[in-house]
Amino acid sequence: MNIDNPKIWSLTDGSQGMISQTKGLANELSIYIKEVKTEIIFPWNRLQPGILPVFSWIFKNKLPTNEIPDVVISCGRKSVYLSVYLKKKYPNIINIHIQNPKISSKYFSFVIAPNHDGLYGENIINSTGAIHHFKKNNSLKNHYEINTKNLITCIIGGENNHYNFSKENTLDLCERIKKIKNFNNKEILVITSRRTNQEIKYILKKELKSISILWFGEGKNPYEFALNNSSYFIITSDSTSMISEASISGKPIYVYQLPMKRKSKRFIRFHEEFKKMNITRDLNSLDKLENWTYTKLQESERIAGIIKKRIIERNNES
Repeated sequence: MNIDNPKIWSLTDGSQGMISQTKGLANELSIYIKEVKTEIIFPWNRLQPGILPVFSWIFKNKLPTNEIPDVVISCGRKSVYLSVYLKKKYPNIINIHIQNPKISSKYFSFVIAPNHDGLYGENIINSTGAIHHFKKNNSLKNHYEINTKNLITCIIGGENNHYNFSKENTLDLCERIKKIKNFNNKEILVITSRRTNQEIKYILKKELKSISILWFGEGKNPYEFALNNSSYFIITSDSTSMISEASISGKPIYVYQLPMKRKSKRFIRFHEEFKKMNITRDLNSLDKLENWTYTKLQESERIAGIIKKRIIERNNES
């Protein structure tokens, strides 16, 4: 295997959040990357890995047959099956899984798990927050007619299994953004995510249209541009990935803490870790913005360095 440019297969279910994580690590390891969307039949597609054995015929998608990968990087429950299958078929490949695979880590060469998962072991490498493919890039062009001087970007998520995001929460967040605008008179950009429902978007438009630039999913996405050009961030607490991605900026991140449906140790640990590292502060009790600095997170690059080192050490031992 060429350690500098191995042949990599990136395995996901096709969702952008998982692609971002596998892409982030793959890009640091090689330029030869093939994205493979994992599709599996019932009941494997509904069950946690480890309950049923894995066979070649459970995969709907045709796998590339003209070459064997050197490295397989997977993310998400469905891709666990394919990673385990490929490792069994080709024992010499290196298979890396991102996030908790919910089965023993012995099935993988490496598991990349965020600190807040509380997952540890000999072949487990822990990340601070979620890894992703975004990098600091000040050369991005401004296609959005956005004044980047003291830009505040508000990144809005949505309800999930752990957090409520009600009409009342949205109105409260809008009031806080209005107060910040009054106190600081800065440019405000509001970006919604795929989980932001229509009711939340309607309220955001009604309350903030006159004082901000709104992006609700149409036209060129300003997300990466905002990561590289904002002076402040306001991000809802429901997404560890959006907060992790904004931390490449080194700029202050204010977190709007949504009410929890039920106590989640994972989310609590994540928010405590980022506060302790001085990356985030809570927005809920604040009107006026403060400035602070922290070390920019570049976790994909750091973890790729650890993996390369361990592969070289293994090769030297064999």
